Amino acid sequence: MIRHSIRIQCKSLALVLFLAILWGTARPQTVPPVKPATPPTQPVPPPPQGTSPAPTVKPSPSPAKPPVDPDDLTPPEKNNSTAGGESKKWQWTSVDSAFGPLPASVHIYRTQDSLEGRPSIAYYVSAPLKDKSLLFTTQIGYGQRLTPARYYQQEQNPLLVINTSFFSFKTNGNLNVVVKDGKMVAWNQPSRRMKGLSLYQYTTRSALGISAKRKVDVAWIFTDSTQPWPYAFEDAPVIAQGGDSIPGISALNNSHWRRWKMQTVVGGGPVLVHNGKIRVTNEEEGLFTKGEKDLHPRSAIGYTRDGHIIVLAVQGRTPHLAAGVTLAQEAKILLDLGCYEAINLDGGGSSCLLVNGKETIHPSDKEGERPVPSVFLIKTLSGQVD
Repeated sequence: MIRHSIRIQCKSLALVLFLAILWGTARPQTVPPVKPATPPTQPVPPPPQGTSPAPTVKPSPSPAKPPVDPDDLTPPEKNNSTAGGESKKWQWTSVDSAFGPLPASVHIYRTQDSLEGRPSIAYYVSAPLKDKSLLFTTQIGYGQRLTPARYYQQEQNPLLVINTSFFSFKTNGNLNVVVKDGKMVAWNQPSRRMKGLSLYQYTTRSALGISAKRKVDVAWIFTDSTQPWPYAFEDAPVIAQGGDSIPGISALNNSHWRRWKMQTVVGGGPVLVHNGKIRVTNEEEGLFTKGEKDLHPRSAIGYTRDGHIIVLAVQGRTPHLAAGVTLAQEAKILLDLGCYEAINLDGGGSSCLLVNGKETIHPSDKEGERPVPSVFLIKTLSGQVD
């Protein structure tokens, strides 16, 4: 019985061993992957004779940020007073001696009167057109922007220098008309793309002109670079629109214009005083829209009925010293000074008035005088200064 049991166990063990061997031979073997051979490095053949090698492709640099108008980075202080043009007249003090020598006919005045509770500093110059010892002219930077001090040196020490037109920080180009010695050397911005539309708005911008006979005028101007003279609209600004980004005069659909044959022209905007009354046309000219209550440094030019040119500069953005003025306040100041017509010029950090090379107001840019592409000048003929 015991022998029979042992025989059975041996047979079972042999069967297990046999199955184990059989399983091992039938089981697939894991073979390590074979790394492909690295092909030999082949020399790059030279380009065919007479051809240039392919240029090395470099990653494109990040696009440069477009130039920014510093005035856009300065939130304007608001004038929320309802007094508007009813503010009192400023009292002015002659400061001729501080800026001399001056011709006997030319005078400069300063005020530090407050305006509607805010501190103010302003200067104005009065110069008669009939004084033939004075030359009223302009200069541009011809693609560059220069500080008023640089213009003063370049123009051989003129009596007066003030900034004039608005301009592009990207191109340094003027955006308003400038006429020098009877020749148009800068033109108005021809059109503005209307938001969300494939149409352009055509606007007329204001300018002050002096003829060869020293007759002075303010008008709303349209310019065409193919024409020698600006087109002047005397009664009101013209607003039109169309699909052409560079329109001709016919696109304005208004025939009430005349050729403005002026010897000297400075453009800016908006009109502030027209025919002896305050008339601020910023909305029509597309300037400072919705900005009637903004306080800024200002530059302006106008004329009186008796033929005096008035040049005004108002300091601003100077805490506790000078807040600046609104367009309506600026218009009231010019009317109080006797201006029959007057226009605003580029302001903010551009505002700067030099008399005999000396600064009047303090420019608001932290760097000092801002380079500008155009200026208005009053020069004195040799030997005519007291």
